[in-house]
Parts: sequence; C-alpha cells; structure tokens
Amino acid sequence: MALARRTFFRWATGLGAFVSAALVGVPSVRAFLAPLARKVKRTSWIKLGEADQFEAGAPTRFDFAESVNDAWVETRALRGVWIYTDDNEKFTVYNAHCPHLACSYGFEKEKGVFHCPCHHGLFELKTGKVLGGPPPRALDTLETKVEDGILYAAYQDFRAGVAEKVAVA
Repeated sequence: MALARRTFFRWATGLGAFVSAALVGVPSVRAFLAPLARKVKRTSWIKLGEADQFEAGAPTRFDFAESVNDAWVETRALRGVWIYTDDNEKFTVYNAHCPHLACSYGFEKEKGVFHCPCHHGLFELKTGKVLGGPPPRALDTLETKVEDGILYAAYQDFRAGVAEKVAVA
C-alpha cells in the first residue's frame, strides 16, 4: 500500500513539530526544575587562630584566600572578617563587607567605630549596629565556634543594599 503524498506530508510535519518542541522544551523544563536539584552548600569553617591571641576590647582584621568555582573556571578570592571579643571566650565575627554596597570597611580607633569610606557608614563596635550613614542593616555577623582553643568562623557573603540579611549562595 503506497503512502499518499498528502498523508506523508502530514506525518512529516507532525514529526518535525514534535522534534522542534522537544529541542526547545526539554532545556526549558530542565532550567525551570534545576533549582530543585541544586546541591546544598556546605558550611566552610575558616580557622581564624588561637582564641587567646585576640586582644580583648580591640577588633582584629583577618584576611584569607578562598577558591571560587564558576563552571570550569577556578579563581582565588580574597575574603576578610573582623573579630571582636571582650573576654577571649565569647567572640563576635563580622563579615568584612559593608551591608550597603559591599565595600570593605575599617576601624577608627579614635572614635571606636567601624567606618565604611564608600558612603560614610558608621557601625558600633560591639554589636555592629548602624550609627550613621546609608547602610540598611547592621554588620553581618558570622557563626563561630571554639574547638581545642582554636577560633573558627562559618564564612558566607550576604546580599548588599537590602534590609534583610540574605545569604548569597
């Protein structure tokens, strides 16, 4: 039985439409469902040093390099934290990026405050509370732990410019 020309074109058109829909649809569905399959980022604990080496009542800046993977490209990024303690037992560790625009900030010893030079944000030393300037929230604190006399911090970055503390994956 010979296939009629009109029937052949109907089948060919249908097959072509199906293949085209699959070529466009499968990647679209995959991109839509990809966040569900995303791996949970594990916490990276950074060794900051011996707990008794930090001067009580004065903040200490600690910088470290971290490997960052973006698809096939691996780069090294310089990160930083500020460490503060009153008694060398309880520690407050701040992410070293200002919550306003993620600029690096410093400590003004004369005034006893953290100062961001980008837009003159001022932060309280002990709590990280905003004292002045445009920052939308207090300094971002990091989780800490002391094991065998060594201070560790769970480093992570947060979205800049928003009032809520939102971790960046």
